[in-house]
Amino acid sequence: MLYIVDGPERGKALREELESRGVPAWYIELWGHYIVATPPGARTEVKTPVKAVVELKTDYQLVSREWKRDPTPVFIGDREVREGKVFIIAGPCSVEGEEQIISTALAVKEAGAHALRGGAFKPRTSPYAFQGLGEAGLKLLAKAREATGLPVTTELMDPEDLPLVAKYADAIQVGARNMQNFTLLKKLGRAGKPILLKRGFGNTVEEWLLAGEYVALHGNGGVVFVERGIRTFDRTLRFTLDVGAIAYVKQHTHLPVIGDPSHPAGDRRYVIPLALAILAAGADGLIVEVHPDPDKAWSDAKQQLTFDQFRELMAKARELARALGKEFP
Repeated sequence: MLYIVDGPERGKALREELESRGVPAWYIELWGHYIVATPPGARTEVKTPVKAVVELKTDYQLVSREWKRDPTPVFIGDREVREGKVFIIAGPCSVEGEEQIISTALAVKEAGAHALRGGAFKPRTSPYAFQGLGEAGLKLLAKAREATGLPVTTELMDPEDLPLVAKYADAIQVGARNMQNFTLLKKLGRAGKPILLKRGFGNTVEEWLLAGEYVALHGNGGVVFVERGIRTFDRTLRFTLDVGAIAYVKQHTHLPVIGDPSHPAGDRRYVIPLALAILAAGADGLIVEVHPDPDKAWSDAKQQLTFDQFRELMAKARELARALGKEFP
């Protein structure tokens, strides 16, 4: 149940009233509304004045088009991710050093990218693989932002690192392995930063949307859904890009949806075709791995694009955007 109230004071009063009756309640401010949320079936008469009472039609009510028909833009720094526009995030899988990250930032900016990505904390299957530079990597991302003006995104793994990552990043990525880390999702609801929420490689579309609902329910409406491929019986590529999921989620959420072609490809030869398929399916943008010398990369070496390949991708994406009637500044 969602109670729409008039102002924060009434929201807090209603939450306290419900909790005094033993009804769990969450008070949030979201998209211009003051909302008190309770579990399904917990509707009860209240003394606090409310503007409207909304029955939950789906478990991902707040991120759904049933809640908000008009598309909701999400700002990464001063750049807008929204419907009708193609937004490109590009950069290396991992931050490896100052020359590597700044040269990449300059190259992707020149090619037309809108934001820089780079991993400072890396979830790796092998405990012996490179795990990231940590805070040193975050400081290098900040230097790259100063050098180019590009806002930066990076992955958060541990909820305890949230203050540190939020200090440096303009947007916070939730990786596939953490999509259902509910403690992390709840904290990101109060992070004050936009969230790039990747779909887990073993998760359904509904579970992905519900993960976004966790972030929204705890107060953060700046969620961008990221399709990055799922694990299926076919191992021809690293993962199977679920293009149908992009088309479906675009119809069922008012929030932006982008795609990651690098991880499903697993091989740079296939990244550009998958990227174009993502955009053709209706996605609002891409997040792509790019490296100055991919064969020497410390992680995901096979799937990162060279600078020349990224320029080729941008040229083709710009042509496709024109055909689709979308902005691509």
